[in-house]
Amino acid sequence: MNAPAEFARAVCPHDCPDTCALRVTVKDGKAIKVSGDPDHPPTQGVLCTKVTRYAERTHHKDRLLTPLRRIGRKGEGRFEAIGWDEALKLAAERLKPIAKRAPEAILPYSYAGTMGLVQGESIAARFFNVLGASRLERTICAAAGAAGLRYTYGASLGMHTEFYAESEIILIWGANPIASSLHFWTLAQEAKRRGAKLIAIDPYRSLTAEKCHQHIALRPGTDAALALGMIDVLIREHLIDPDYIRAHTLGFDALAARAAQFPPSRVAQICGIEEGVVVELARAFGSTKKASIRLNYGMQRVRGGGNAVRAIACLPSLTGAWRERSGGLLLSSSGWAPIDGAALERPDLLPGWPTKLPRAISMNAIGDALLHPGDETFGPKVEALIVYNSNPVAVAPDSAKVAAGFAREDLFTIVLEHFQTDTADYADLIFPATTQLEHLDVHKSYGHTHIMANMPAIEPVGGSRPNTDIFRGIARAMGLDEPALYETDEAIASKAFHWNDSTLEGEGWDSLKEAGWLKLRLDDAPLANGGFRTPSGKCEFYSERLKQEGLDPLPDYLPPYESADGSPELHARYPLSMISPPARNFLNSSFVNIESLRAAEREPHLDLHPADAAARGIADGALVRIFNDRGSMQARARVTERAREGVVVGLSIWWKKLSPDGRNANEVTSQALTDLGRSATFYDCLVEVEPMH
Repeated sequence: MNAPAEFARAVCPHDCPDTCALRVTVKDGKAIKVSGDPDHPPTQGVLCTKVTRYAERTHHKDRLLTPLRRIGRKGEGRFEAIGWDEALKLAAERLKPIAKRAPEAILPYSYAGTMGLVQGESIAARFFNVLGASRLERTICAAAGAAGLRYTYGASLGMHTEFYAESEIILIWGANPIASSLHFWTLAQEAKRRGAKLIAIDPYRSLTAEKCHQHIALRPGTDAALALGMIDVLIREHLIDPDYIRAHTLGFDALAARAAQFPPSRVAQICGIEEGVVVELARAFGSTKKASIRLNYGMQRVRGGGNAVRAIACLPSLTGAWRERSGGLLLSSSGWAPIDGAALERPDLLPGWPTKLPRAISMNAIGDALLHPGDETFGPKVEALIVYNSNPVAVAPDSAKVAAGFAREDLFTIVLEHFQTDTADYADLIFPATTQLEHLDVHKSYGHTHIMANMPAIEPVGGSRPNTDIFRGIARAMGLDEPALYETDEAIASKAFHWNDSTLEGEGWDSLKEAGWLKLRLDDAPLANGGFRTPSGKCEFYSERLKQEGLDPLPDYLPPYESADGSPELHARYPLSMISPPARNFLNSSFVNIESLRAAEREPHLDLHPADAAARGIADGALVRIFNDRGSMQARARVTERAREGVVVGLSIWWKKLSPDGRNANEVTSQALTDLGRSATFYDCLVEVEPMH
């Protein structure tokens, strides 16, 4: 007789601000359903389409269930199954001599395949620290925005998401929450029903922009100019809060002088919008303290992304919107969580800590790094690569170089994965990793102010193992004796937070496990009376730290590298700006192999404006080639006014091997870095488009 169904609590591990609480229905040891937990205030029982399919993902027919050894050429995807003991022995035999001779020739590559603090960077970070391997600059997604907030607010701080429902005006800036933050969108809809005005600021008329009262379609990469223009209007028309500015900000006069260089007439020209739009936007934002901004990371994936976030982050401090719980800004709330990063990652295990550290390699330039022969400046050639929680062959910029680097026969590559991704096809060894339903983890959020515990709902499927167990196994096979490498997942989770912090006082790992989540103790309007985490304790319009680093202490507009202003010669050859935001049914490259979700996207598309299509003889539904000096890809044209003139939009990120021509949008993106944070510039990209014949 079959056992009755049981229920387990879990947390969505994906790179999304909502960090949902999950209820997992388990029957006969198998997860048969994943739903939103109705008791968790931010989740309220609702999940996105993607994560409702999580049981399908966990028990997918293509799930990797045993270690694999390559038997074909790199990239071919031909492997044979081997046992765990043999796989770990092979890994150790290859890694040990490199670690002894040139530890910096070993490189980790990981990002946010899981947002968990245990299965992300705990044992993995300790392992690479003990070896003295090269460090990875994990800046592919959010680092420019995080740096912008750090120099302005002192950390990634913002308003509570739930109070957006009480806002009177919401600027949804560089964000498409219908696709990427469903629970915020629900709150914005509630505010709309109460009479709030919703304004979308985005080069593309996304699903979200279509449902807002107003859509401001500015040119990609011009957000800082728009924010500085708003600041100029707010100051000139006295729509500011002098008392809040005096008590809780630094550098007002200098900011006013900078903003005066961006009158609405100039901003209109830079952004490709009407002058009146700039003025009315500033007036609307300055008309109430219950004015909020929901930023997302799309707008910082350009040369001036860090400065753009700095400029936008100044707005609520100028108007005093922080005084209201329904006023302010949210890009990320992760800085409120008192993470104990040193306890998780143990940087003290690094040789030479803290003065002389191994080299750091940018994950955004992984193509160049893997193709570098090594020299005195770069250091040793990369000889071994361990990839986990990421799929760089699909997601890293300048993809042709990335694939060429991964194809090196003399590069020893280990990949920890659930599925045989584009990157896994290039591995020498593949280790099967557990999904979120099969291991323990602990989470913060960057879209709400709860911390959360994830307990395994089922046993590991097949021979899969948690990331932590895999790194322990490699360490043991290599004969490493550092005790920190063998700490249990429970022990690591118990140290993940500073439990004596005022936001968590009296709590601990046991109480978090029992409750499933804990809300951080913060005021409803946490920045109403200042309390920024900057050296001054104020919102720093003017940053002395930036000045000391030789950078502009004030926010400024920096034209995109690839634009008519930034590179007129390149623009003459490649006159279209391309952005590649997430497709609704994908999350970066996750879920692309789930048939039901891929079927909803059908095939790679490129949205382009009717005027741009007509000039190139492109009909709606035609197959087109998108190209620049870095590479090319094919997509199906959708001729639509959702794309503004001069901008093309390729919703992403497809696995290359699941797209018709084996390529995706990153064939044309560049390895150039942002102004602050050394982040990726995916949306700073010029292309040309032509019909396929």
